Amino acid sequence: MRSAARLGAVLVVMGCAGTAGAAETPLTAEAINQAQFAAGPAEGAAEPGQSASDKAEAGHEAAKETGREKAAAEKRPDPLTIRTQVLLDRAGFSPGAIDGREGDNLRGALAGFAKAKGQAFSGRLDAAVWQALAGTSTDPAVQRYTLTEEDAAGPYAKAIPPKMEEQADLKALSYTSPAEMLAERFHMSRGLLEALNPDAVLTKAGTVITVAAVPPMETGRIPGKELPEAPKVKRIEVDKQALQVRAYGEDGALIHLYPASIGSEEKPAPSGTLTVEGVAFDPTYTYNPKYEFKGVEAKRKFTIKPGPNNPVGLVWIDLSGNDGYGIHGTPEPEKVGKTESHGCIRLTNWDARDLAKHVERGAKVDFGK
Repeated sequence: MRSAARLGAVLVVMGCAGTAGAAETPLTAEAINQAQFAAGPAEGAAEPGQSASDKAEAGHEAAKETGREKAAAEKRPDPLTIRTQVLLDRAGFSPGAIDGREGDNLRGALAGFAKAKGQAFSGRLDAAVWQALAGTSTDPAVQRYTLTEEDAAGPYAKAIPPKMEEQADLKALSYTSPAEMLAERFHMSRGLLEALNPDAVLTKAGTVITVAAVPPMETGRIPGKELPEAPKVKRIEVDKQALQVRAYGEDGALIHLYPASIGSEEKPAPSGTLTVEGVAFDPTYTYNPKYEFKGVEAKRKFTIKPGPNNPVGLVWIDLSGNDGYGIHGTPEPEKVGKTESHGCIRLTNWDARDLAKHVERGAKVDFGK
């Protein structure tokens, strides 16, 4: 219901229809960096001299072949989709976790980008949108990265227990592996990191891997006196239907767009206008029994230590009111925009940090219907 409402019947066709034979394109750095959009023939168009029956038969066969190609493409990342996601990320229109696959987050980012550029969006990647997007950056979409001693050493947690009460016993909610850390640092899904580096030993310093060429996510706290960074965010719009958070500057211009998980039927997000009260990096998380989260049996408050796998991730942006609402990160970035939240607004850790660095205290947060 929600994903249908967020963008109507929007469809993006890139790997399967935008580039002939994309399903067979090797998943290499060269293929990704050189990927280009190429519009195919109009759907249903007949070849010269083709009869109506021949056209129908050809259309039936083409539909079956497209279905087979789509199923094959869904099994592995597509080079053009990866490049498109990286370009959107760098342009400030986050597609969420870069995974090389189509989805609602990618569709939303493309629609937002087209609107910001004053272009009509047909519901699929076209030559005009691709030209504008490709024109935002000529840098490679993926690059090489060499693991450091710190990357290999961690520290890493052996495992993160699923129950919050058990998480409260941990000294830190750290990453569980270099793969998890590296994927998040470069805004990627674990699946894409592994697909690009199938034989890489990620526990060894000196290993060279291929990663998305995006600004690496930083960690650690930022002194309040250094915030907010320019461009400053004066207003935030939370779109419950599109499952997006949009950040606007002093002049009213859109600065960034992020996919988001926004409340649930059990714990809906608020309505109206709130304000930003403050920002906390590497926050602890305190559970209050009045929240009555499903699966949490504790009758007393308890606190979970900081870390990327903390329930609110690496950032908490506190909102006004006494109901405990905030905009925050998440330990599961690949689920952002695809699952519900406990009433708050959940972003990927890298998007939450980006917003937290730029938002002003007192900024208005408008919740749509």
